[in-house]
Amino acid sequence: MTDVQTPTIPAPPAAVADRDSAALTLVRAFADRGTTHFTGVPCSLLKGVFRTLEAGTGPAAGVTYFPAPREDSAVGVAAGLAAAGARPAVLMQNSGLGYSLNVLTSLNLIYDLHVPLIVSWRGHDAGDAVEHDIIGRELLNLLAVFDLRHTVFDPEDAYASVERCLDAADDGLATPVLIVKEGI
Repeated sequence: MTDVQTPTIPAPPAAVADRDSAALTLVRAFADRGTTHFTGVPCSLLKGVFRTLEAGTGPAAGVTYFPAPREDSAVGVAAGLAAAGARPAVLMQNSGLGYSLNVLTSLNLIYDLHVPLIVSWRGHDAGDAVEHDIIGRELLNLLAVFDLRHTVFDPEDAYASVERCLDAADDGLATPVLIVKEGI
């Protein structure tokens, strides 16, 4: 009779563990600040966040996640939730911000429904797909035009990044945007 060996599963590389940790911390920080719902359109730079929300465990256990077919739909759903007293946040690619500008300017901003946006910054460098170059280069200018207060997410200090983002709009007069440059 031979001994049955239990296979050893190697630990994930440190970079993967760090990304997962940053995603978990991001969700936890939003939940700790009262976020009750997330909605959005998946992006590869935010896949750890979406994976956490879809699992509905850990820091996502107390929040509701609604997948959205388009970014402007997600902003509309979040506006409705906010009007009903919930505390939603929206996840999207920066290219999806373009789709969302009409909803933001004709609903959210004029009715003071300032829901936090978590926006991946595709095209911020030359290493991304060409279709992200223009929006990537102009993202900060676009946010300034619409007075969307932004914070760049630091995966090494994930919780504090969320805190800074939300604190920047604590007055209730602006929409906070958390910009994620690296995949988490």
